[in-house]
Amino acid sequence: MKNVFLSQFLMISEWKSILFIIAYLLLAFAVYKLPKKKFSFSSKVLLATVLGLALGLAMQAVSGFASDPMKITFVKETTLWYSLIGNGFIDFIRMLVIPLVMVSIIHVILHMDERGDVRKLVNRSIITTMGMVAVAAIVGLTLGIVFQVGGGSVSTSISGGEMKEVVPVVTTLRNLIPANPVEAMVNSNVVGLVIFSAFFGLAARRMQKKYPDTIRVFYELIDALHKIIISIAMTIIKGMPYAVLALLANTIAQRGLDSILEVGKFIVILYMACILQLLIQLVALSFFKVNPLIYLKKSYSLLLLAFTSRSSLGVLPATIDTLTQKLGVSQGTASFVSSFGTTAGMQGCAGVFPALLIVYVANTSGTPIDISLIIMSVIVITIGSIGIAGIPGTSTMAASVSLSGVGLGASFAYITPILAIDPIIDMMRTMLNVSGSLTNAIMVDRQLDLMDMKRYHDKELTDPLQDI
Repeated sequence: MKNVFLSQFLMISEWKSILFIIAYLLLAFAVYKLPKKKFSFSSKVLLATVLGLALGLAMQAVSGFASDPMKITFVKETTLWYSLIGNGFIDFIRMLVIPLVMVSIIHVILHMDERGDVRKLVNRSIITTMGMVAVAAIVGLTLGIVFQVGGGSVSTSISGGEMKEVVPVVTTLRNLIPANPVEAMVNSNVVGLVIFSAFFGLAARRMQKKYPDTIRVFYELIDALHKIIISIAMTIIKGMPYAVLALLANTIAQRGLDSILEVGKFIVILYMACILQLLIQLVALSFFKVNPLIYLKKSYSLLLLAFTSRSSLGVLPATIDTLTQKLGVSQGTASFVSSFGTTAGMQGCAGVFPALLIVYVANTSGTPIDISLIIMSVIVITIGSIGIAGIPGTSTMAASVSLSGVGLGASFAYITPILAIDPIIDMMRTMLNVSGSLTNAIMVDRQLDLMDMKRYHDKELTDPLQDI
């Protein structure tokens, strides 16, 4: 009875299991006690990544680098306990998908005109922003499919499944309409929820003109809920270092060094996709008769700041200053487009990244990648990019929304190796986000014929952050 209690219920039947559980607790406590003044959140995540790698390698070494580590008792027991932290963190993230999407969509629509009273500005901004994030999604999907991201790590625990039946595009579009919003929430139908939330927000805006006193209460409620949801999200994100430590240790212990090689491939492909999207941005500028070389000279310092800070929201003041003072964009366009870009249509975190993850998870889980999945992915990524706050860690939200939207939510745990190296890929994603805000603002201002081209071509204004 004692052995059954330890081995099947408590799942601690060997001294090695106790040793590695204590080791994790000590490492997590050490990360927690790091002084905040010397170690930023990003530094803690990076350190946790290194420690998780070391802990996983230690488990591999003790197990003798077995070909199937999960057949070894202490590895099976220890990784199960580690999953309480790592996979528990993922479950908390997924918990917020529905309320985050619904509240964020309504919030964005209600306050869409606060920084721009001209309908043309709003329409052009939305079309440009959503169009570019759709292009980013296509870039990510294309490179992911071409280089078979995740193709070398197909799960043996999930059968390949049958080939999906080809669905007519009309049927696909019809299925986007939520017949029951509650059912859409239960089934994680993100696109349907977005459509319902959009109608809700638009109706509230119309009613605000007729019943301002009554609808004002709803505005205040949505504002409060948005702040609460973001606060909950940030509270959960604070646990990322400890989750990363457990996730990476589990990944190495369960799958060995081959998993790191696959993650390394993901990093390379993501950087390639982001660079390709940057080139597309430059080509887009040339279509609006804007010299892309001047853009690079006047924005490179800001892009480097975004790369190191990993926060598009944190560099927002510098983004607006660069647009207005160095690139000649009008104040209204700069403020609206760049602010909108920190909550919607981020080409890195909500475009390229989730697109690559969809291909990665599909290949890893053995899900066939057909034209239906590709089209749905572009639609889900584009629409789901709305409401993702531009701060470190929230790209995980975008990933969860996108995977759930294309029906791969149940396989979310497959991205744990990717989450473990998030700081490395987040730097490039953030730089692409900020560059997207800059180029979107320039293109919108050119469409509105408001851009000061003399200021843009002023060669003396080449370092936008020299005074910061």
